[in-house]
Amino acid sequence: MTYEYLEHQADFGILAIGSTLEEAFQDGAKAMFNIMVPLAEVKPAREILVEAEANDIAALFVEWLNKLLTEKDMKEMLFSSFKVTEIIKKDGQFHLKGTALGEKLDLKKHHVKTEVKAATYAGLKYEIKNKKHHLQCVVDV
Repeated sequence: MTYEYLEHQADFGILAIGSTLEEAFQDGAKAMFNIMVPLAEVKPAREILVEAEANDIAALFVEWLNKLLTEKDMKEMLFSSFKVTEIIKKDGQFHLKGTALGEKLDLKKHHVKTEVKAATYAGLKYEIKNKKHHLQCVVDV
């Protein structure tokens, strides 16, 4: 697991680092959900399919995170484990397929720290440094 938080005035900056692009996306999702609830409290009991698309890799990162937030809200769930199975470029667009594993929100069990409203394009960056994929953005809390 490789992610860290970046200083930001009111929100949280996320920097996800992975040996592969898929790993960086997965760790970014973990970083975002860890802002909301300790991941160890969330059992990976139910799998949800998630797909996203965007014009570039950085925008795809934001779309992925926002799709996860939408699934969380629609299904009243929390997620703790993520798997990106495919990132491809087709017809000028990047497409992502993946899964999120989690369980129904239970306020007796889950210690909710804060609510993440959205992943934003603020501070958005994608680069490869030292053969590792670095993705960053700010999430609105």
